[in-house]
Amino acid sequence: MQPTDLPAPDADALAHSARLSALLRETIAAHGPLPFHAFMERCLYAPGLGYYSAGSRKFGALGDFVTSTELGPVFARCVAAALAPSLQLLGADADWLELGGGSGAFAEHALAALALREALPARYLMLEPSAELRVRQQARLRERLPKDLYARVQWLERPPETPWRGVLFANEVIDALPATRFTLRGGEVFEEHVALDGAGAFVRRDRPADALTSAAVRHLERTLGRAFADGYRSELLPQLPYWLQAVAGTLEAGLALFVDYGYPRAEYYLPQRANGTLRAFYRQRVHADVFLHPGLQDLTASVDFSALAEAGQGAGLELAAYVPQGQFLLAAGLEQIHAEAAVGLDAAGLYALAQEIKRLMLPEAMGERFQAMLFARGLAAAALPAELLLADRRARL
Repeated sequence: MQPTDLPAPDADALAHSARLSALLRETIAAHGPLPFHAFMERCLYAPGLGYYSAGSRKFGALGDFVTSTELGPVFARCVAAALAPSLQLLGADADWLELGGGSGAFAEHALAALALREALPARYLMLEPSAELRVRQQARLRERLPKDLYARVQWLERPPETPWRGVLFANEVIDALPATRFTLRGGEVFEEHVALDGAGAFVRRDRPADALTSAAVRHLERTLGRAFADGYRSELLPQLPYWLQAVAGTLEAGLALFVDYGYPRAEYYLPQRANGTLRAFYRQRVHADVFLHPGLQDLTASVDFSALAEAGQGAGLELAAYVPQGQFLLAAGLEQIHAEAAVGLDAAGLYALAQEIKRLMLPEAMGERFQAMLFARGLAAAALPAELLLADRRARL
C-alpha cells in the first residue's frame, strides 16, 4: 500500500518513473523474476532513468535526503583536519579520491580547509558514475573555488588502475550498493526476487539462493554464533570484497575513510530486526515501499561494518579505527573548528551553525547512527589524531 503522507510527483516525474517501470516489467516478462539486487541496481543506476542517473535534485533540504556533507562546512573541515597530517606525510604527489561527490559541497569545503592547513593534494579526484551529477559538481566548484584549487580537481569514471598514494574518502556510498535480500525457510537460504502479479504490479518472490548467497548467509551465522530463524529476512553485500578491491586495490600507501549509517554485525542482525534495514527516501521522508515510483526515490540499506572490516582486511588494508561519527568529529578537533566557524557570524548565522553541529553530533541524529571506519596501508598510525585511536571501538565488530 502506498504511504499516504508522501508528496505526489508531478506529471513529468510520473512519466519518467513510468518509463523505468516499463523497462523493468519488460525485463521481468522476458527473463523471469529479478533478484532484488538487480532490481535495486536498475532503480538507482539505469542509464538516463535510474535515481542517480537522472536529473532530479537529490541532496539537501529541497531533495530527498540530507547528508553530513550538505549541512554546511563543518563536517568537511573536520575530515580535512583529521587526515591532513597523513596527506602531508605522504608527500607532494599524494592525491585525494572522493567516491561519489554528491552536490560537490564536500570537495568545495575540504579543498579550502586543506589549503589553509598547507596540505593540498596534488590532485583532487572525484569518482562519479553519474554524468548528470558530474556536470553539477563541475559547475559548483568552477564557480566557488579559486582557480588554483579548481585546477586540482579531476573527474574519473572508474577507479585508478595504476598505483597511487593518498586518501580515499566515501560518505554514504556503501549504503547505495545494490543489496541482496535473503530469508530462511526450513533452515534453507532463499533469495528475494521481484516478480509481477496479475495486474503487472511489482511483488516479492523468494527463490532458492545460489551458492554465493548461501555461503554468505552461512558465514554470517558462523560469525554470529547462531542460526537465523525461519522467516527472518535481511540483506547483505556478497560483492563488497570485490567492490572494495576495485576502488582501493591500487592504493599503494595512504588512508581510506568510509562514513555511513550502519551497525556492527551483532547489532545489524538482531533477532528483532527481522525484516532488515531496507528503506526508501523520498522528499525528506523515509518509508518502506521500495516498489513505489521507481527512479524517483532512493533505495538504501544500512552497512554491516563488520563485513566492511573483513573486506578491507581482505584487500590488504589495515583497520586503523572504527568510531561513531560524533567521536570522529570530536577527535578531529570539532570544538576548535566550531569556534573558528563562529567568528563574525550574526545571530542567525550562529543559530544555523548550532543546528548543523546538533545534526552532526546528537546520538539520535547522526552522531551515533553514522559510523566512521578508517583503513591504512603503508602509513604509520602516528599520523592520525591520538584521540581518534583512543576512541577506537573495533572490539564491537
